[in-house]
Formats: sequence, structure tokens, C-alpha cells
Amino acid sequence: MKKDQLLQLIQSAIEKDQKSQTRLINYFWMDVFSFVLKKVHDKNSADELTVNVFSKVLAKLDLYDSEFQFKTWVLTIAQNTMIDFWRRKSRENEDAAENMGDLRNQFAKSPEELLISEEDQQKIQNIVESMDTNYRDIIRLRFFEEKSIKEIAEELHLSVANTKVRIMRAKKVLSELLRGHDFDLD
Repeated sequence: MKKDQLLQLIQSAIEKDQKSQTRLINYFWMDVFSFVLKKVHDKNSADELTVNVFSKVLAKLDLYDSEFQFKTWVLTIAQNTMIDFWRRKSRENEDAAENMGDLRNQFAKSPEELLISEEDQQKIQNIVESMDTNYRDIIRLRFFEEKSIKEIAEELHLSVANTKVRIMRAKKVLSELLRGHDFDLD
């Protein structure tokens, strides 16, 4: 794609033209996916991380400086996403080690604390149920049934590319809804 065509596509994507956003994602998907896959060595994780990268790319698209290569800018976002991923993994591993070291804390939760967790789960379920059908189905299949992007695409009779975009948009909508209900997302 020529630079002026790419800049025009980027501008349309900034203006929230969904077809342009999808074209932009599709055009750079394999570059980002390959980059991420080399780091994580797992296709499902790479798919999920690539969706996260493009979610960030679209959210920050207006910050792109056309003096630089767009692909380089996108891969820098991918690199930063990978750094966050490995930090989170490291913290999870540390937390798991701490939990294993002190099993008493696992069983020390009061019935009230357990009930609160169940109530929060039900609230989240209710929020998901209130979403548009397309987003609700994507969230259910991806996060509750833990299906791969390819499995979701087949079940919903969508292209893999369209499925990826819908997952990204559904996650964004869900995140906004959860923030609106004062859920701590970290």
C-alpha cells in the first residue's frame, strides 16, 4: 500500500469509519501476530494479545506521527503490550507462589467474602446479558466458553478477521460498562 493511501486509510479510521478500521487491522494483522507469536509461542495467547494491540492502536490512532513508518509505530505498541504481558505473567507467578506457600489464606475467606465474589460474578453476568446480542455472544463464546477465535468465527458464520474486530469492540464496550458500575478492572 502506498504511503498516501495508508495515510488516507488511517485518517478514515481516526474518524471511526469501521470499514477503514477493519482494513487497517487486516493489513497489519499478520505482521503483529507473527511478532507476538515469536514471543509467546502459543497461538491462542498470540491471538488475544494481537487483538489487544489493535485495540490500543485504534484508541491511540490520532497520536500517530506520519513522519514515522506506521508499521514501526504499530510494532512498538505490540512490543509494549508484550512487556506488560510478561510483567503481568511474572506477577501472577509470584502471586501463585505466595498462595501456595500460605494455603491457610486460601481457606480463610469468610462466607461473606465468598458471597461478595459470587454477587460480583452475577453482576458481571447481568452486565454481559444487557449488551447488544453480537457483543454478548462474542463475550460468552470467548471468555465464558473459552473458544478460540477460529471456533467463534465458525460458530457465528463470520470471517476470522471480522471475529477479531468484534472481540476487540466487545471487550471495549464491556470495559466501559464495568467501569460505569464501579468494578475495579485491575
